[in-house]
Amino acid sequence: MTHDELRKLERTRRRALWKIARFLPGDPEAADALAILNDLDDQERSGTPSTAEPLELDEVRDFVSVQHHHCGIDIILERDIPQPWRERFLQASIGSTRIPDGPYATDWDKFLVRWEAEMRHLEQHRAARHKPRTD
Repeated sequence: MTHDELRKLERTRRRALWKIARFLPGDPEAADALAILNDLDDQERSGTPSTAEPLELDEVRDFVSVQHHHCGIDIILERDIPQPWRERFLQASIGSTRIPDGPYATDWDKFLVRWEAEMRHLEQHRAARHKPRTD
């Protein structure tokens, strides 16, 4: 997958995640965003065979180290974040304050915590969609 394709995929994923965040699991209004997210997951799984399997959340959390910057702020170096996590973080962080050497480590931590919550919410939507109705 090219960098531009990855950027587009993750931008689309981010927008769909923000959209389903507004709805309770099972709400039919979330169906379009849920379909987009399912399609993106399929695209990612069927990516080029040479693409390495992305790290799991806990692995990427351990992989990226925090650097204490001379200005007194802890940062991370973008180059240390493996793809697709780097692009996911960048898409989620558009407009965030940072220093030229790298994003704030606190923003990285918030992203990881939020990603975990978003994935739980997404799984709740998926489970509710496949649950038989009793009305």
